[in-house]
This record gives sequence, C-alpha cells and structure tokens, in this order.
Amino acid sequence: MNEAFAEQARKLLTGRVEFLLSAPQLKFLPEPTVPEIAFAGRSNVGKSTLLNELTGRKKLARASVTPGRTQELNIFDVGDPVQLRLVDMPGYGFAKAPLKVVQKWRGVVNGYLRGRPVLKRTMLLIDARRGLKDIDREVMRMLDGAAVSYHLVMTKADKVKPSLLENTLAEVTAEAAKHPACHPRIFATSSETGQGIADLRSEILDAITAK
Repeated sequence: MNEAFAEQARKLLTGRVEFLLSAPQLKFLPEPTVPEIAFAGRSNVGKSTLLNELTGRKKLARASVTPGRTQELNIFDVGDPVQLRLVDMPGYGFAKAPLKVVQKWRGVVNGYLRGRPVLKRTMLLIDARRGLKDIDREVMRMLDGAAVSYHLVMTKADKVKPSLLENTLAEVTAEAAKHPACHPRIFATSSETGQGIADLRSEILDAITAK
C-alpha cells in the first residue's frame, strides 16, 4: 500500500468512531447498508486493545477482566457519514463457560458469518506467544465453511523474541495455506509499539473498497 492510501486509512479509522449497538441475537443487527469488518479471537488475545489502537482510542472497546465475558456482537460505526462498521465478536475460549453459553456463542457467530452479505473480511486474532491452538483451528474451519475471507492477525508481537516470532509466523503461514478462505497475508501486530497497525488499517480500507 502507498503512503497516501495508508494515510487515508488512518484518517478513516481514527476519525469518527462511535458505538452503535450490542446484538445478543441476529435479529438485533443493524440493516446491512455498509461494509463490515469483524474481529474474532480467543479470550485474552488482546482484541479490545487492538481495536483501541486501530481507532486511536483508549476505551473504544473494553478489555474485560473476566475472559469470555462479552457474549454479544458489539458494533461500531466508522466515518462521517458512516463508511464501514467494525464488529467486535465475542471472545472464545470456554474453559469456565457453561455449555449453554458456548452453544449461544456458536449460534450467534455462525449465523452472523454465514448470513451477513456486507461482511467483507474477518480478522482472526492469534496470540503470538502461543501460536495456533485447536480452538483457533476450529474457528478457521467455521470460516472456511461459511466462505468468509479472513486474515490471521498475530497480537502481542512485542512480547516474543524476533527469532521465535519468525518461527511462529512461518508455522502459522504454512498452516493458513491449507485453509481455502484464509488470506495468505499474515499480520504481526503490537498495540504497545504500534507494529503492524498501519498495515492492518490499510488492509481494512482495501477490503471495503476493493471491487
């Protein structure tokens, strides 16, 4: 991406961003009038922190103390007039979650992924310190089955030694190649240092403007 495009993406994502609504069920979703970019990931992967960094906010998305606490689709309007919506999906990782909560999560998320015509891209967040886990692979298969194009986004890249990060990226890239809906470009990001944030913003803008 060139510098002008990157600046356009930065201005959009750090401009007007406002919370629209929380949808505990699909019937509460807003009318599908603008492109949407969804963010998914295990609980405590750093999803809220990444969303805050992308939008230049401190408290756009709340980082929950209790993993898996958010069980709704939180939706944010971006732009004035609105040009896209960011969808903060419930974190997964159900070590302490009741079965009914897990089933509800699957129903809402699967329904959203399969039936949302304006969903342009899903960003699936992976903790750089831990790499892909079985539950991440399960969600990747869900995205493949829904034919939803998605990127893998490594978070907390600053917490890993460069050599180890390189190895993890290589492993994740090789595995991503086996998934038909997974975009080949993998992002390594850090909300602490800003690593990869500009590239991710540009990718979001590209996803919503590509013909």
